[in-house]
Amino acid sequence: MTSETKSILEAVRAGSMTVDEALLKLKTAPYEDIGYARVDLHRKVRQGAAEVIYGAGKTPEQIAGICDAMAKNGQNRILITRMSPEAAAFAGRGRDLDYHPEARVGIIGGIPAPDGIGTVVVATGGTSDIPVAEEAALTAEVHGNAVARLYDVGVSGLHRLLDKKETIMTASVIIAIAGMEGALASVIGGLADCPVIAVPTSVGYGAAFNGLSALLSMLNSCASGVSVVNIDNGFGAGYLAGMINHMEAKK
Repeated sequence: MTSETKSILEAVRAGSMTVDEALLKLKTAPYEDIGYARVDLHRKVRQGAAEVIYGAGKTPEQIAGICDAMAKNGQNRILITRMSPEAAAFAGRGRDLDYHPEARVGIIGGIPAPDGIGTVVVATGGTSDIPVAEEAALTAEVHGNAVARLYDVGVSGLHRLLDKKETIMTASVIIAIAGMEGALASVIGGLADCPVIAVPTSVGYGAAFNGLSALLSMLNSCASGVSVVNIDNGFGAGYLAGMINHMEAKK
């Protein structure tokens, strides 16, 4: 059961919400059709996290319109990924929008206090991987996770990673982000006792094939417990890490 549904039921039990009010919340139209988008209003009830706006390919006006629809229906915190500076300038008018240009991420409503079971560690092979890493880290933070950043700890200078063994070994989830040959995920996977989410990046010279080499290396990792998302998909890694970090015991 999602946390949103639980909070509604707990409010009814505590007497702070009537049965009719709870029913109205659960019966609200599942989406709003605004012409160029059908905004999913029930995603938080179904999945525990509200819809995220993918900004690439959308006009600034479309992004602003989707934000309006979400806010009108009670979503006070909105995450926008792959957002251009132009879209941020337009959609940010009259809104509490915090734009992170390196990650191309916009956040409306701020970052909540962490409520996960532990810390999500975001590690990169090199400085060039930081834009993808920041997309992952900010996504995890917006979804209520404490995040520790370990940047530029790639295998070409392994001592840099080994200096942070305590951080690696006490994490609840680790996101390992690397281009080139993508070896970082396997190294971390051999040190950690938690799930490792590998993110190949398009960083590298010609034979890296825009991240394909790193992707294949990560898919062939000999370390147990390593899963892989798509090339440059920091959002997907951050979202999945947040889900893992909020897992509840199921009876």
